[in-house]
Amino acid sequence: MGKIALLVSREDMLYQAHNILQDKQFQIQEMRVITTGNAVMEARRSIADGASIIIARGLQASLIKQYTDIPVVEIVMTAQEMALLVTRARQIVKKPRPVIAVVGFKNMFCDMSYFGELYDIELRTYYARQGSELSQAAAQAVEDGVDLIIGGDTAVGAASQAGVPSLFLSMTEDSMRQAFSMAESMAFAMNAEKKTAAQMETLLDYSFSGVIRLDADGMVTAVNPLMEDMIGKPEAELKGLPVRSLAPMMGEEALNRVLKEGRDYSLFLEWNQTPVFAVMAPVLYENRVDGAIITCHRTNRSQKGPARQEQESREPQTERGRSGKGHLPLMRFEDILQRSPVMQECVRMASLYAFSQHPVVLIGESGTEKRMLAESIHNGSSRSGGPFLDVPCRGLSGEEQRSMIFGERGAALQCQGGTLLIRDVEMLTPDNQYRLYQLIRFKVCHGSDIAQMRKVDVRVTATVETPLIQLMQTKKISRDLYYLLSGLELRVPPLRERREDLQVKIETTLQECCERYGRYHVLTKGAKEILLSYPWPGNLFQIESYCERLILMAGKRSIDEIAVRSLFEELYPEGDSDFCRTEGGANPASSPDDKTGIFSETTKSREELRIRETLALCGGSREQTAAELGISKATLWRKMKKYGIE
Repeated sequence: MGKIALLVSREDMLYQAHNILQDKQFQIQEMRVITTGNAVMEARRSIADGASIIIARGLQASLIKQYTDIPVVEIVMTAQEMALLVTRARQIVKKPRPVIAVVGFKNMFCDMSYFGELYDIELRTYYARQGSELSQAAAQAVEDGVDLIIGGDTAVGAASQAGVPSLFLSMTEDSMRQAFSMAESMAFAMNAEKKTAAQMETLLDYSFSGVIRLDADGMVTAVNPLMEDMIGKPEAELKGLPVRSLAPMMGEEALNRVLKEGRDYSLFLEWNQTPVFAVMAPVLYENRVDGAIITCHRTNRSQKGPARQEQESREPQTERGRSGKGHLPLMRFEDILQRSPVMQECVRMASLYAFSQHPVVLIGESGTEKRMLAESIHNGSSRSGGPFLDVPCRGLSGEEQRSMIFGERGAALQCQGGTLLIRDVEMLTPDNQYRLYQLIRFKVCHGSDIAQMRKVDVRVTATVETPLIQLMQTKKISRDLYYLLSGLELRVPPLRERREDLQVKIETTLQECCERYGRYHVLTKGAKEILLSYPWPGNLFQIESYCERLILMAGKRSIDEIAVRSLFEELYPEGDSDFCRTEGGANPASSPDDKTGIFSETTKSREELRIRETLALCGGSREQTAAELGISKATLWRKMKKYGIE
């Protein structure tokens, strides 16, 4: 247990302490009398001698707390001790309801809020903040005409000079004993905390994993030596930093799940060009999240054997760069738009798949981030230093597919040590599906001559628009290939399921178009609502082409819902069922005679029909129509723009 020092201002307080220690053995290792002027110096002397807790009183306790960082237990007058003094004061004054003043430092007294009612007195307190104010507080009490003053030497002296009765602020052993008990409890708690901290330090220092400790706000509080090596910075530079500034790939959703919801979270990160698999676990205290611990496991950058690694280490950098064809992917997980929770979960799963060597299948509509995720998986994997090639299958004959993927100069051989992305894998012919099966299952590649097989080291990533189970059921892919690919499937959600991402994409695309053409346009509220409610089956591609046309054709600064609807009708006519919809998002059946496109007469609301009928009855007068409908002219004009009423 830590050393406890008792520093008091009077000799009689030491006698009380000795009496208490004779009755009960408290762990008080040092006791001495000090002056207020030397309180801080004496406290520092005790700290140098090994004291971990100091017991003091009044101004001395306040000074020690202010100028040192050691825990201080204050000796506070108990309610019973103050009651004895008040009773003696009533006996001295002998008045029906005497006015009694208490002069001293606030931290010396207990709560005396109801003493007036309990003892039929008027109790006034005169608290000083420093020693020089005690005489002023006593003089103020005398000036206020109190009947008796309770205080220390300064207050009693001032009262004697003024001829006012006084009582010295003497205390019994109760307050001293209470301070001793509190100091021992504090020392026990500190000792237990030190033991726990020492055990945790040992566990962290000798752990085979990198460990980061976070507080409830996501700030770094400690890291172990292995984590310092991974990040490349010492603990002193990392403490107090937000963990997201150290790991941008860690999204806000991940921290919220751990620090707010109290659930664990796992993801794939990269620190100092070192790929790690991280597990975030909340620290729960009484059902409240008090912080988190991140455990990081280092992963191998290369899966090649030692001989191959040694050979590559001797090769010049230029030769290695020349040996692998394909561009270096620039896309990483943090570059993907992921404001929505569903996309954040998709990116999290993709980062976990990057840890594996098995093929990944990305399922999504046209225009989704399938290519971006494939590049990010490659960059986040142990193959990030190898080539990345993208091969489309749609529109190619079987011979062209074989030559482009499995031929002598095909993508499979050019991707040694890297990743091969095969788009629209269901378009492969049956014999090429078998070759792909051989490539994934046995790491061999053969072209037209099956006898000439070559060993390859390549990871396959594929994209489809339909779930694999449906492709297998409709016999578009073989059963063998289905079971081989179906392990790491990942559905990429379309933008209509990601309202947060959709809004950001529309805003940024419009802004980029305006900057590109030196224009400045803004969308009305109604135009924004229509753009956000549209399903965008072409996703990113469709938004980019639509916004480009919208900005080019804009005739005025403010783009309203009429301009947005007109462009929808022009670009996506009713003959294309993918684009036929109402303002609310339904897909009504189109009629050959429909002249209004996606916002046909059959989909108009009752409110629109009522406005049209009233306008016709009022001869087109907006003022009379607004009065008839019971709305303002501004509201009528807004609704007319919304429904495209000229």
